[in-house]
Amino acid sequence: MTRPTSISLLLAASALSLAMQARADVKIGFFAPLSGPVAAVGQDQYDGFMLGLEELGGKLGGQAASVLREDDQLKPEMGNQIARKFIDRDKVDAIVGLGFSNVLMASLPRIKESGTVAIATNAGPSPLAGAGCLPNVFSTAWQNDGAAEAMGKFAQDKGFKKVYLMAPNYQAGKDYVAGFKRLYKGKVVDEVYTQVNQPDYSAELAQLQAAGADAVFVFYPGGMGVNFVKQYAQAGLGKTLPLLSAFTVDGTTIGAQRDAAVGVISGAMWDAVLTAPGNSEFVAAFTKKFKREPSLYAAVGYDTVRLLDIAVKRVNGKTSDKAAFAAAVKAAGAELKSVRGPFRFNNNNMPVQNYYAVQTSKEGSKLTAKLLGTPLAEHQDVYASLCKGK
Repeated sequence: MTRPTSISLLLAASALSLAMQARADVKIGFFAPLSGPVAAVGQDQYDGFMLGLEELGGKLGGQAASVLREDDQLKPEMGNQIARKFIDRDKVDAIVGLGFSNVLMASLPRIKESGTVAIATNAGPSPLAGAGCLPNVFSTAWQNDGAAEAMGKFAQDKGFKKVYLMAPNYQAGKDYVAGFKRLYKGKVVDEVYTQVNQPDYSAELAQLQAAGADAVFVFYPGGMGVNFVKQYAQAGLGKTLPLLSAFTVDGTTIGAQRDAAVGVISGAMWDAVLTAPGNSEFVAAFTKKFKREPSLYAAVGYDTVRLLDIAVKRVNGKTSDKAAFAAAVKAAGAELKSVRGPFRFNNNNMPVQNYYAVQTSKEGSKLTAKLLGTPLAEHQDVYASLCKGK
């Protein structure tokens, strides 16, 4: 009787130990567009996140961490399915990525219902920033209007009298146009919304040429930005009509745009040229590992894993208390030493951060970035006042 009892006790102790280890592990679900014209946007977020996790020894808050990855294909219905899978089947502690704004909004119902911590690394739609804000949903990237507001302020400060606006026809495109107009007081000659992932802009560029604007502002991320900027230059507009942009010329697109991007002025919350503590080290580490320079999407992914590390430490690894974990993520924002400079979460869980104006230039055969200034310092979005009791 003694021997079987000892074995039973050992088995029971082993099972308990394994169960405790399983509960101690932190499981992250990551999804973003990893195929199609904007695949580089999702891949950079993931690579930045995984670089940060590698530097943390594969742990978050001292707990072993695993990351599940899915491709949302820039399809809202796919994002919704993935979010439900992560929550209901995989039992993740947090969801990161959440695609573009349209994908994020489609994924919200189950995320809201479950209380699972969700951190957007490439979206900050206005409905979520305002009355629809949620205590468990964050953006470490931006509220969508921010970079556009910076360019609106820049255009106003530069004295452009008439500006032409273009963006893809979905939530983020509308947010970016609204953001530009909020701080630009001159005349908007026209605002044109094109199809998502539209490859050819020749008709729109012909219309633009005849409009008589002093400058153009566009929001075209990923492959859309590659096509637009190249066609803009081919039409001869690059040398005659200043092009202001948000998320159109960046680390994921400039390799394909090359000389066509020279002169384009971008509003952004991060760039490789920033002198924020830790930024040069991040750029060097990313470049060494992936053999390419990071984009702002990679910087957000990198910041996000370090934010989660702080948050998991704050709850001593007990991420199963979803409300406490969400509160820890919120508090961690004030502790994060971001590679972008100042950072904290506003009451609506959107970032308070700087927005810079950066111009693409060329030195010899090398494309470089020139920091023109900080149009908006520690900027707060206008929707925060609509977020009540969250």
